Amino acid sequence: MNRPGARLLRGALNQASLILFALVFAGFGSLSAKFLSPANLLNILLQSAPTVIVAVGMTFVLLTGGVDLSVGAVMFVGAALAGKAAPGGAGPAAAVGLMLAAGALLGLGNGFLVARLKVIPFVVTLAVMSIGRGFGLWLTETRALNLSNEFLQVGAARVLGVPVPVLLAGAVLVAATVVLGATPFGRQLYAVGQNAAAARRAGVNTRRILLIAYVLSGVCAGLGGFLSLAQLGAVSSKFGENYEFKAIAAAVLGGASLQGGRGRIFPGALLGATLIQAVENGLVILNADPYLYPLVTSAVIFLAVLVDATRTSLLAESHRRQIRVEP
Repeated sequence: MNRPGARLLRGALNQASLILFALVFAGFGSLSAKFLSPANLLNILLQSAPTVIVAVGMTFVLLTGGVDLSVGAVMFVGAALAGKAAPGGAGPAAAVGLMLAAGALLGLGNGFLVARLKVIPFVVTLAVMSIGRGFGLWLTETRALNLSNEFLQVGAARVLGVPVPVLLAGAVLVAATVVLGATPFGRQLYAVGQNAAAARRAGVNTRRILLIAYVLSGVCAGLGGFLSLAQLGAVSSKFGENYEFKAIAAAVLGGASLQGGRGRIFPGALLGATLIQAVENGLVILNADPYLYPLVTSAVIFLAVLVDATRTSLLAESHRRQIRVEP
């Protein structure tokens, strides 16, 4: 491939989320005028708010070169705890506290096993996913738990016409962007993802960075689970199921690399999560066969991985070409 062509492809891959975003909205918009209506666009943002927050936490972990497959189970465990506490009078404030605590605790467990015991992140988080899902099923006894109208009121509440879940997702995006771009922790996180051994030799406490990244992922999963719970008003045995794949796809489509050390929170996580939700929303508006939804979601995940693999390959090739042997 010639260099101009490689540069053009690399530029397109770096802007893949924007290109796909435009294509999806143009495509569904041409098929249905309702898709581009202000009410539906706001609805897409509202429905994507939980995914945005979980994708933010996933980005922290991906930047270290790891992965967190347990976020869906974390959401389920937190929701199950909130659902069991609701009959005793626990309202939304207590529920969000329980879900954040559950997320932090499970994230701490993931981080300890990865950072201290050097267990592969895929194995650790896959095990925690299974354990968390089983624990949640035991708590709920596989029965749906209905919550009070207070939760639905949180999900439907608005401030200056903007839904509260959208505002919370925006606040998380801003806070995470500041943490990554303007704090020593953010710089160290990138350093660990790019070369953990070099970061360690430079004095970075890589164990602490890894631990914090997984705790942040767990906390974001807890908060995302609360927003999803506030929109649904009930906990089912399927709550949070496969959310880890949506979060990974959203983060990678937004520019985060599965290899670590590269990616941004904003606009990355926002664009990726909104893109996935827009596809699901468009299929609903077009009254597509519901059995197609998993196929479309799987295709989006595959596309995210393909984009990242191609982008990483081109970047590595570019670095090799920059190497010059001194005479």
